[in-house]
Amino acid sequence: MSKGFQHQFWQAVKKGAEEEAAKQGARITFEGPATEADVEAQVTMLTNALAKKPAAIGFAALDSKAAAPLLQQAKSAKIPVIAFDSGVDSDIPVTTASTDNKAAAAEAAKHMSDLLGGKGKVALVVHDQTSRSGIDRRDGFLEWMKANAPGITVLPPQYGGGDQAKSADITKSIIAANPDIAGIYGSNEGSAIGVIKGVEESGKKGIKIVGFDSGKAQIDAIKNGTMAGAITQNPIGIGQQLVIAAMKAIKGENQPKVIDTGFYWYDKTNIDKPEIAAVLYQ
Repeated sequence: MSKGFQHQFWQAVKKGAEEEAAKQGARITFEGPATEADVEAQVTMLTNALAKKPAAIGFAALDSKAAAPLLQQAKSAKIPVIAFDSGVDSDIPVTTASTDNKAAAAEAAKHMSDLLGGKGKVALVVHDQTSRSGIDRRDGFLEWMKANAPGITVLPPQYGGGDQAKSADITKSIIAANPDIAGIYGSNEGSAIGVIKGVEESGKKGIKIVGFDSGKAQIDAIKNGTMAGAITQNPIGIGQQLVIAAMKAIKGENQPKVIDTGFYWYDKTNIDKPEIAAVLYQ
């Protein structure tokens, strides 16, 4: 059960999960709410999924606290839960197949600092402060800047819910309040595309934009120079590892607590390389 379907990222995770399931002869259903703001819808879907008594459940929590009672229910029913993407703040999942979001966000901060020559004012447009990925992609960026870039002033993070229009509006407000802004970081596909749109609509030139994930709009922005670069996860790999972990859990095999699915920085210089092209999705 994913976090939503409005981003191409989830379509890529679904593709990886379905390919692996076909290989293993497993029957899977892949579902998620319409948007990443639909916490209640996701909780309802999880309730319905548990009622069908599956052999295992893969779950990417929008809100770990809201899902906690249901995870307890899965545990009581002896249905193994495999967390994926942002994981779940709980010790119930057998394992979590995800990107090391903190390390990935630190990498984004390092590139931002390099692009700015270690000085200037930087803003963050983050997708949320309730999911593990939202928290880690914010904190990884902030902590790296604090430890390594004394010449960079980081503004308090703003939250756009991963929504492009809302993130674009936030970006325009940031620019209006800080005409000297040098760089803006968007923490997921919707946030980053919103930042690109907001900068374009503001008419302000010279702002360095660093994003997260891919999708056609970010790829185009990197190719045409609007965006400096971004971090991509390995969504197909996340889907594959999720199914592999679920099959192992069903058989009762031991697994590590975390399966690190990797990440990459991409920009104009490497976007067409085969190893990068393989982890981008449009």
